[in-house]
Parts: sequence; C-alpha cells; structure tokens
Amino acid sequence: MRQRKLVASAAALTVMLAAPLLGPATAAAATGNSVTPVVHEQERAAGEVVLNVDYQVQETGYWCGPAAVRIALSARGIYRSQADLAAELGTHTGGTDWIGQVTRVLNSYVGWYETKEMPNDPPTQAQKDLLWRDIVLNINNNYPIVANIVAPPGNQPPGYPPDQTIYHYFTVIGYNDIDRTVLIADPASFGGYQFYWLTFDHLASLIPPKGYSA
Repeated sequence: MRQRKLVASAAALTVMLAAPLLGPATAAAATGNSVTPVVHEQERAAGEVVLNVDYQVQETGYWCGPAAVRIALSARGIYRSQADLAAELGTHTGGTDWIGQVTRVLNSYVGWYETKEMPNDPPTQAQKDLLWRDIVLNINNNYPIVANIVAPPGNQPPGYPPDQTIYHYFTVIGYNDIDRTVLIADPASFGGYQFYWLTFDHLASLIPPKGYSA
C-alpha cells in the first residue's frame, strides 16, 4: 500500500501507554494530557476522501468510546470534553458496553446515525457491502463512522499489543475508493499510531461480533 501524508497541526507528543484493560470495549490508551491536532491533507491521493477532525488521545484506559465520539463530532464543528461524553455514554471502568450507546449520543447532537450490527465472524458479503456503502455515504456527507472492534493477536491494526486481544472504539474519517482502503483516527495511539490506513477487508474483519454507528 502506498504511503499517504497526513499532518497534525500540533507538535508530536511522546506518550506512555497504560496496560490494556480487557473489559468490554476498552483498550490501552495514552495517559496524561491529551493532544488536539487537526488532520488536514498535504497530498491527497487519487480516490481519497478525508474529513477534517479534531483529534485527541483518550484520557483514560477505558475512554476510547468517548474519545472516538468526540473525534466524530468534531467533524461537524461540535466539541465536547471526553468527561462529558463519558457521562452521556454511560461509560464505566469496563468501557462503553454497546455501540447503541454511541449511536444514541451521536444522535443527541446531529441526528444522522443508525446502529449497524455485524454479529457474523467472518462477516457475510452482504454485511461487508453495507459497511462499504455506509463508509462512502457517511464520509461524503461529512459524518465520520464510529466502530466498535475486537483485535485479537494476528489480526490487529498497527502498533497494537501483539499478545493481547483489544476491545476498542475508533473513528473512520476517510476512504479511498480506488484501492479500497479506509483512514482511521485511533484514540488509543498504540505505538504512536494516531492516524493510519487499513484495507477495507481488514476493517471488516475487526468489527465482528460488534458493530458501528453510521
């Protein structure tokens, strides 16, 4: 996969990663101060559609849901603290239990989202077709997607702890319809990977048996 250039308006920040919390919908996260770079393109490859978002590292090991929602809302010019969103989501020390809670909170601000379940692992072709359709429709209309994922050893995004299964939320903020890839804003910042491209098939393999808001 060819490299794309993404730039953050804030300087690079070195963060220490806490030990992962393996309860529902949680992941290890950067602790301490969050950062808020705004993603913008330097060079956009053919076929790419990328949204501008205000990024933050999740502020606790179990606030990936609130942080992912915050990133999504920022594309609409809505800025809430992770603490406020955690309260609205009902997030606890085990995480945010269900993608439907994310959909409810997103809709309290923008009224666009539906909960899409992907219970089959691997997903059916119909589920994958719907996911791609949702990605294109949402990004084209300036609505990021929030996905609840399960990343076991051997099937993980870059930087994830390779010996652990990570239950997590992240935000889909772009796609390329030529090479079928998607751009992720990941609040965990595992290994310093805050923004990265995944193949669409890789994303589709990470969501089951959870779901996404689109």
